[in-house]
Amino acid sequence: MATARAGPGSLPVPGARFFCTAGRGLEPFVMQEVRARLAATQVECTSGKVFFTTCSDLNMLKKLKSAERLFLLIKKQFPLTASSVTKGKILNKVQRLINDDPQSWLDAISVWKNLLELDVNREELSQSVANPLKRKQEEDESIIAKKLKTEEMQRVEESHGECQLEEDRQGQRDATDEREKAGEGDTRKEVKEAAGTGSQKDLTFRVSCRCSGSIGKVFTAQEIGRVIGIAVMKQFGWKADLRNPDVEIFVHLNDIYTVVGIPVFRVPLASRTYIRTAGLRSTIAWAMASLAEIKVGTFVLDPMCGLGTILLEAAKEWPEGYYVGADVSDSQLLGASDNLKSAGLNDKIELLKVSVIELPLPSESVDIIISDIPFGKKFKLGKDIKTILQEMERVLHVGGTLVLLLSEDHHKLLIDGGGSHAPSVPKGTHADECEVKQCLTPDGKAAISEKVTAAHETGNQEHSDKLLPFGSLVPVRCYKVSLGKTNAFICKYKKSSHSGL
Repeated sequence: MATARAGPGSLPVPGARFFCTAGRGLEPFVMQEVRARLAATQVECTSGKVFFTTCSDLNMLKKLKSAERLFLLIKKQFPLTASSVTKGKILNKVQRLINDDPQSWLDAISVWKNLLELDVNREELSQSVANPLKRKQEEDESIIAKKLKTEEMQRVEESHGECQLEEDRQGQRDATDEREKAGEGDTRKEVKEAAGTGSQKDLTFRVSCRCSGSIGKVFTAQEIGRVIGIAVMKQFGWKADLRNPDVEIFVHLNDIYTVVGIPVFRVPLASRTYIRTAGLRSTIAWAMASLAEIKVGTFVLDPMCGLGTILLEAAKEWPEGYYVGADVSDSQLLGASDNLKSAGLNDKIELLKVSVIELPLPSESVDIIISDIPFGKKFKLGKDIKTILQEMERVLHVGGTLVLLLSEDHHKLLIDGGGSHAPSVPKGTHADECEVKQCLTPDGKAAISEKVTAAHETGNQEHSDKLLPFGSLVPVRCYKVSLGKTNAFICKYKKSSHSGL
């Protein structure tokens, strides 16, 4: 993973303070990613948020994979208590978020504008370097296009109907390409317009507010947002614009903290532009891949790949691996194929239509298996999960890694399936954070192998006569994560001995 550095033609913003929102349970992954990728310092974590300081520019910030959204921090302080205080006094405290320290707001806006300006300058410099090559390429393409058009006219005379259909299809493809280019142009235009805003008094804004805990029982988000909006207009002279503002102000009030920030990107980091059809949450998929210790030439298998999200995230971040996805569903494989084309990874990931319980692979031939075990209303595996895991164990070589996403029921089934003798999965916030750090940083890769091997040897001796039917798979780590309305477990195993199958 690359560490933070400024792109060509840009300089980092010194010591800017940010925070990311994260799905519950993914905070350790975000903490270690910002350290490894952005060389972040002063990293702090609260439930659902990670705060940090970095000198990275937008080009590096947008590469974060485990976070939902990224914000430039304006203010973080103790919560506003709503108990035994009148509503008027609480609203007065809300106004003081702006009035007590207006300079912190102005400083944050300056940093925000500098980030946008540096990004625009970097893009313009990149375009100026690329333009001569682009013109030469366009000239060559024009010559080829004329030649192809002449040949096409000859074919039209022979078969007008077929050629007319192909022309219509080509026209549709060209129109789609033009719409995509126009969309990218609109985004760049918005950035340039925001960066080019002359005076801070010319800014337009809107307020997005979230209230939870005790204060959420007293006020609605709209009431708090209205108070903050009026205070901002009076203090800075900015104009409210609910549809297309220059800047959005994000406010979150709860019983743990009061946080005010500015979204760095309008589109959430978790919304991957290279994924056409969404399946598993991309942040979860990336977190699973980050635990797998993918190295050069590693054979990575997802035997229940669905739409291919896990393999997409892995191949984007660690392109030096060899990736294979398998599924029995034609519709899922078709969606996965579309996603591969959209991401430009057709040559990186191979798709197979096979059953997870009959994998056409030799025993102990796979280095890493990463898979989301389907669950919910559409897919139910029940007791089949043990058969599935036995087949995964068969194809995984000794020392190989297995990373699974399990529902609460499946996780409980595996634990209960071994009774009170089932091996427990190591937990602990400090250990979890250390594990993720070693998986994310190049220096930690060698260390983790020795550390995990020793732990596996000890664990295997302790549970040699107490393991589940897939007894050679030794638990390493388990993370409870949120999938929205339900929870799940990311579980990591290492194969410590021959399965004997």
